[in-house]
Amino acid sequence: MSYLIVIDSCGELTDDMKASGHFVSAPLTLDVDQYHFVDDETFDQQEFLKRVKESPNCPKSACPSPEYYRKYFEQDYDHIYAITLSAALSGSYNSAEVARGMVQEEHPDKKIHVFNSRSASIGQTLIGRRIAEYEEAGLPYEEILEKTEEYINSQTTWFVLESLDALRKNGRLSNFKAFVATALKIKPICSSTPEGEIQQAGQARGINRALVKMVEMAAESAEHMEDKEIAVSHVNNPERGQMVLDAIRDRVKAKNSFVVNGRGVTSLYASDGGIIMVL
Repeated sequence: MSYLIVIDSCGELTDDMKASGHFVSAPLTLDVDQYHFVDDETFDQQEFLKRVKESPNCPKSACPSPEYYRKYFEQDYDHIYAITLSAALSGSYNSAEVARGMVQEEHPDKKIHVFNSRSASIGQTLIGRRIAEYEEAGLPYEEILEKTEEYINSQTTWFVLESLDALRKNGRLSNFKAFVATALKIKPICSSTPEGEIQQAGQARGINRALVKMVEMAAESAEHMEDKEIAVSHVNNPERGQMVLDAIRDRVKAKNSFVVNGRGVTSLYASDGGIIMVL
């Protein structure tokens, strides 16, 4: 069976995913004052972070249009999957669902499914990799849908950021009730809820202590990792990303693990130096 996996650009595509020919990215767009960035292969992280640092305003993002998803959904594949940012955080899921409805209205037997990742960044990456494993193993389409939803339910996204300003000012912290004691350098340790919202799971003084505590908390809650991957995404700080990956690998034995540099949407919301980890 031929298949295509469309991941909105908050999800990072690893080199092997790009080389496989089974993955494409649906880019979000980012705006910093008068500067417009497309989150695709043209995205310049250093330029973007420079513009964000120089601007007194909060950067904004916009999800892919239904037409953008539609051009992929209309292609000639036996199975087409889309994996979007959490529907609680972005309109990307709704946009993909509108596109799916338009295509299936004309081609009702076409197999297209949109997954609400209830995650972001490398959470989406890991879901896409899992779907590809199921396809390569020859599982039936309906079983792939069922097993992928089970996998999404098993995931937890963790992150520690230098700043929560972009998330807060863009209204992504509706479920976040704790204060941030900036003067004391208190760093919240955040995680995903089952609904795909953001919650505070803990806190520590200073980002390094917060990262250590995040790893400890994630390791304590990890289950059935022998068949799962661990991924870490960093924003412009590969040393910190590798440190976190090494720390979690010392505590949790998974079948594979990797670290990536976050793309545009991750750079916007996780901010310079931010770390995201998904188990």
